[in-house]
Amino acid sequence: MKIGVIVAMERELQQIKSLFNSNEVIVRKCGIGKVNAALGAAELIAECRPDVVISSGCAGGNGTEIEVGDVVISTETCYHDVYCGLAEDGSCVYGQVQGMPARYAGSPMLLAIADKMAAQDGRSSRLHKGLIVTGDWFVDSREKMESIVNCFPEAKAVDMESAAIAQTCYKMQVPFVSFRVISDIPLRDNNAAQYHDFWTMIADSSFHTTRQFIELLLRTGS
Repeated sequence: MKIGVIVAMERELQQIKSLFNSNEVIVRKCGIGKVNAALGAAELIAECRPDVVISSGCAGGNGTEIEVGDVVISTETCYHDVYCGLAEDGSCVYGQVQGMPARYAGSPMLLAIADKMAAQDGRSSRLHKGLIVTGDWFVDSREKMESIVNCFPEAKAVDMESAAIAQTCYKMQVPFVSFRVISDIPLRDNNAAQYHDFWTMIADSSFHTTRQFIELLLRTGS
């Protein structure tokens, strides 16, 4: 099995690459934001033909049960900054690109392996499956986070890439899931102080859940 892993930033790239020494795991940096994410995913799929694609990185968290350092696994993704109107038949919803799904479902096969991983290592309380919403906005204030979760109260995490990678994988028919380490809780923070603390204090151990998942995936899929 060949696994493609996409991250947005150089410091995420270095964290992830340090965890793998296998030709079966291809790690690429796409850059920040939706356009970079979609281009990076399309290039990875066209050049390397992975069997699955995983987005890994950090995100802002939402929900009383979520803490910094927890991991959100996408059961589905959508955009928090897209609105195409209602469409002629009234079928288009907020967050949906007209003509595309309202939400992009995570791969059932990959989500089943995530469940197996959680059961094996006893960390299920630190892993949260749910909706990840994506937009071209670094959420550094409570007010901005409030505006997002008012539209998507069930969202577990907010990032800048996952839904764009999911849309690309949907179009190119490649199974996809996103793993997002919670770097900050914007509704409990201001001026991104938690985010900056994350990179100086917590990030060194933050991507080991992604490593455990990929190792299990390789064993299961080989």
